[in-house]
Amino acid sequence: MSTPMPRPGQHLPGPPTTVDPDRIHAEVDGLLARLDSVGPADDDANGHGRIPGQAQLLEQAHEVLVHALATVDKI
Repeated sequence: MSTPMPRPGQHLPGPPTTVDPDRIHAEVDGLLARLDSVGPADDDANGHGRIPGQAQLLEQAHEVLVHALATVDKI
């Protein structure tokens, strides 16, 4: 006699969550495409001012991927 194993996220209220890979690809690709358009501040002669803006875009892309993985883990 075996006890059924609960599936991850089965205990969460609401309808089951789904993940749309095409939407995730499009969102991440859109963020990465903007990396080259980040410009330095007017007073930044060396161009190092681009790094914080690019880091912010990479962080946003990372958050999209982390959220997708967390959602898949619950399915």
